[in-house]
Amino acid sequence: MIDSDDRAHNLSSLERSGDDFQANLKSRHRWGKISSRIFQISTLFGLLVLSTLLFNIANSALGYVAVQNKINPGSLSVGGVPLEELPKEALVTILKANISTGLFRRFESEGSFDERSAGEVYQLVLERVIEPEIVQTWSLTESIFNRGEILQERDENYPQADLVFRTWLNQDFIRNSQSSTPELSGVRNAVLGSLWIIAFTIMFAFPIGVGAAIYLEEYAQDNRLNRVIQVNINNLAGVPSIIYGILGLTIFVRALEPLTSGSLFGGADPTTANGRTILSASLTLALLILPLIIINAQEAIRAVPKSLRMASFGLGATKWQTVWYHVLPNALAGILTGTILAISRAIGETAPLVVIGASTYVAFDPEGPFSKFTTLPIQIYQWTSRPQDEFRNIAAAAILVLLILLLALNTVAVLLRNRYSRRY
Repeated sequence: MIDSDDRAHNLSSLERSGDDFQANLKSRHRWGKISSRIFQISTLFGLLVLSTLLFNIANSALGYVAVQNKINPGSLSVGGVPLEELPKEALVTILKANISTGLFRRFESEGSFDERSAGEVYQLVLERVIEPEIVQTWSLTESIFNRGEILQERDENYPQADLVFRTWLNQDFIRNSQSSTPELSGVRNAVLGSLWIIAFTIMFAFPIGVGAAIYLEEYAQDNRLNRVIQVNINNLAGVPSIIYGILGLTIFVRALEPLTSGSLFGGADPTTANGRTILSASLTLALLILPLIIINAQEAIRAVPKSLRMASFGLGATKWQTVWYHVLPNALAGILTGTILAISRAIGETAPLVVIGASTYVAFDPEGPFSKFTTLPIQIYQWTSRPQDEFRNIAAAAILVLLILLLALNTVAVLLRNRYSRRY
């Protein structure tokens, strides 16, 4: 009798437990569906915002422009040959005949015409002789839906101007250097400056960051000093970037000026003797992304199974052999992922570069770590602060160049990561 009562009680308890489990399971499924919907809505909202941003940029980078030239380019043709197809000697003759003697001598002193390319001379002819001026611009949406109104406005206000559908992002925009005239300006100097800085930033930050992560994960003991170091690294990852700019100004630009300007090696440019060079910018950005690289590399190293280390030790490998031949190859994909994120942050930074003295106008290409520099974010910032509408158009084109450059660098890094992840 007792046994049957116990069995009945146990069955009743199991039934109640089963009912509670089913109720709990349904609740979890319900909250799971709600969370999934929230994540889907958040993703769609993010895509909508990103699409709106990209459309706004493209809307400013394309559209009709009314161009009015001081001199008709057709009047400068020689023997029926268009101006853009003339040889360099003919372009130099046209330039000399249409500008003052003093200005021609200044161009000659800045760079001999014998050494200049035909494209550079043609650029001078455009800027100083033809002097094209964009008197009115229209956005892409206006150009598509209001073309009749645009033609009427052009005829009423600018009857001598040519109406041209212009893509501000074109080959000339990539090849040309900066200019005070927006229609002749380009981003070549800024692109080269960004590439120089990113190259040196990776060269400094990547080995130091990975080395620090290896030490903290594989060699460092759990003591107070190492815990303080780890806490500080985690805190530095959230410090505003302008603080790193102040640090770079104090250390690299002022304290280490003989090194960063190149005067210590006898190769300093008189215009960069103040230390505001590519090297200073690279070291500053390296400090900025170093905590990110260390933290991500630590996570990647920590994800390598301990059994792999034990198997290596069991076969007689040393600590360093285990780290070099087994831990690092298996963690490399995660390390490169963290480096991609760090590069993405560094290439878009503006505040620290403004603090250490990046130039907003550089008309020559950087030639080494001791050169003056500008970057794409600095150039975009400078153009958007100008009052003319044309500068906002080329700023939108420069944003597209920055996005393309960032995607290209990230693609290369992702391909390298995938290659090593398949190998190991």
